[in-house]
Amino acid sequence: MFGGATGSTPGTRLLAHLITLLLAAGALTLAGPGTAAAAAASLCAGRPTKTIPFATGELRLYKSRQYVCALTVAKTPGARRPMSVSLQPRGGRAAVDSGRFTRQAGPVTVHALNRCVRASGSVAGRGGSTGWILC
Repeated sequence: MFGGATGSTPGTRLLAHLITLLLAAGALTLAGPGTAAAAAASLCAGRPTKTIPFATGELRLYKSRQYVCALTVAKTPGARRPMSVSLQPRGGRAAVDSGRFTRQAGPVTVHALNRCVRASGSVAGRGGSTGWILC
Protein backbone atom coordinates (compact mmCIF):
# COMPACT_ATOMS: atom_id res chain seq x y z
CA MET A 1 0.00 0.00 0.00
CA PHE A 2 2.79 2.47 0.89
CA GLY A 3 5.68 3.41 -1.37
CA GLY A 4 5.56 2.79 -5.08
CA ALA A 5 2.72 0.28 -5.20
CA THR A 6 0.93 0.16 -8.53
CA GLY A 7 -2.29 2.07 -8.58
CA SER A 8 -1.29 4.35 -5.69
CA THR A 9 -2.41 7.93 -5.88
CA PRO A 10 -0.23 10.97 -5.26
CA GLY A 11 -2.13 11.54 -2.01
CA THR A 12 -1.32 8.04 -0.78
CA ARG A 13 2.37 8.50 -1.58
CA LEU A 14 2.41 11.85 0.22
CA LEU A 15 0.79 10.26 3.25
CA ALA A 16 3.40 7.49 3.21
CA HIS A 17 6.24 10.03 3.13
CA LEU A 18 4.69 12.02 5.99
CA ILE A 19 4.33 8.88 8.11
CA THR A 20 7.95 7.95 7.39
CA LEU A 21 9.14 11.42 8.44
CA LEU A 22 7.08 11.34 11.63
CA LEU A 23 8.42 7.91 12.57
CA ALA A 24 12.00 9.08 11.98
CA ALA A 25 11.44 12.20 14.10
CA GLY A 26 9.94 10.06 16.88
CA ALA A 27 12.94 7.74 16.82
CA LEU A 28 15.30 10.72 17.19
CA THR A 29 13.24 12.07 20.08
CA LEU A 30 13.23 8.71 21.85
CA ALA A 31 17.01 8.42 21.45
CA GLY A 32 17.39 11.01 24.21
CA PRO A 33 20.43 12.85 25.56
CA GLY A 34 22.43 9.72 26.38
CA THR A 35 23.17 9.11 22.72
CA ALA A 36 25.46 12.15 22.45
CA ALA A 37 28.33 10.24 24.04
CA ALA A 38 27.72 7.27 21.77
CA ALA A 39 27.68 9.53 18.71
CA ALA A 40 30.96 11.14 19.75
CA ALA A 41 32.54 7.77 20.38
CA SER A 42 31.58 6.52 16.95
CA LEU A 43 33.46 9.35 15.20
CA CYS A 44 36.81 7.69 15.82
CA ALA A 45 37.69 4.18 14.77
CA GLY A 46 39.30 1.89 17.30
CA ARG A 47 38.91 1.35 20.99
CA PRO A 48 38.89 4.12 23.61
CA THR A 49 42.32 4.22 25.26
CA LYS A 50 42.53 7.40 27.29
CA THR A 51 40.31 10.27 28.44
CA ILE A 52 41.84 13.44 29.86
CA PRO A 53 39.20 15.52 31.67
CA PHE A 54 39.61 19.25 32.26
CA ALA A 55 37.38 22.04 33.58
CA THR A 56 35.44 22.77 30.37
CA GLY A 57 35.52 19.39 28.60
CA GLU A 58 37.61 16.35 27.87
CA LEU A 59 40.17 15.05 25.40
CA ARG A 60 39.36 11.54 24.12
CA LEU A 61 41.90 9.21 22.48
CA TYR A 62 41.13 6.09 20.46
CA LYS A 63 43.57 3.54 19.07
CA SER A 64 43.30 0.98 16.32
CA ARG A 65 46.19 -1.17 15.15
CA GLN A 66 47.76 1.47 12.89
CA TYR A 67 46.01 4.72 13.78
CA VAL A 68 45.33 6.96 16.76
CA CYS A 69 42.37 9.32 16.75
CA ALA A 70 41.59 12.23 19.08
CA LEU A 71 38.75 14.64 19.68
CA THR A 72 37.93 17.31 22.22
CA VAL A 73 34.37 17.35 23.56
CA ALA A 74 32.83 20.26 25.48
CA LYS A 75 31.36 19.49 28.89
CA THR A 76 28.27 21.56 28.07
CA PRO A 77 27.43 22.03 24.39
CA GLY A 78 26.01 25.42 23.58
CA ALA A 79 27.28 28.65 22.15
CA ARG A 80 30.22 28.72 19.76
CA ARG A 81 33.53 29.03 21.56
CA PRO A 82 37.19 28.42 20.72
CA MET A 83 38.08 24.72 20.69
CA SER A 84 41.06 22.79 19.45
CA VAL A 85 42.50 19.30 19.29
CA SER A 86 46.02 18.33 18.27
CA LEU A 87 47.55 14.90 17.77
CA GLN A 88 51.22 14.40 16.89
CA PRO A 89 53.07 11.14 16.25
CA ARG A 90 56.73 11.08 17.33
CA GLY A 91 58.82 12.24 14.38
CA GLY A 92 55.75 13.41 12.42
CA ARG A 93 53.69 16.50 11.82
CA ALA A 94 50.77 17.30 14.12
CA ALA A 95 47.19 16.99 12.91
CA VAL A 96 45.20 19.94 14.25
CA ASP A 97 41.56 20.98 14.21
CA SER A 98 40.79 24.35 15.76
CA GLY A 99 38.07 26.93 15.45
CA ARG A 100 34.85 28.06 17.06
CA PHE A 101 32.61 25.06 17.67
CA THR A 102 29.51 24.30 19.75
CA ARG A 103 30.15 20.68 20.77
CA GLN A 104 33.52 19.26 19.70
CA ALA A 105 36.76 19.78 17.84
CA GLY A 106 38.01 16.94 15.70
CA PRO A 107 38.30 14.09 15.11
CA VAL A 108 41.91 14.11 13.94
CA THR A 109 43.71 10.88 13.00
CA VAL A 110 47.40 10.08 12.56
CA HIS A 111 49.25 6.96 11.48
CA ALA A 112 51.02 5.72 14.60
CA LEU A 113 52.03 2.11 14.08
CA ASN A 114 54.81 1.47 16.64
CA ARG A 115 55.12 5.20 17.40
CA CYS A 116 54.35 7.27 20.46
CA VAL A 117 51.89 10.15 20.18
CA ARG A 118 51.11 13.24 22.19
CA ALA A 119 47.76 14.96 22.25
CA SER A 120 46.29 18.19 23.51
CA GLY A 121 42.83 19.71 23.51
CA SER A 122 41.16 22.83 24.79
CA VAL A 123 37.71 24.34 25.16
CA ALA A 124 37.33 28.07 25.84
CA GLY A 125 40.92 28.56 26.95
CA ARG A 126 41.05 25.63 29.39
CA GLY A 127 42.60 22.37 28.29
CA GLY A 128 44.56 19.24 28.88
CA SER A 129 47.43 17.41 27.24
CA THR A 130 49.47 14.25 27.42
CA GLY A 131 53.15 13.53 27.20
CA TRP A 132 54.35 10.83 24.82
CA ILE A 133 51.91 7.95 25.26
CA LEU A 134 50.71 4.76 23.56
CA CYS A 135 54.27 3.72 22.76
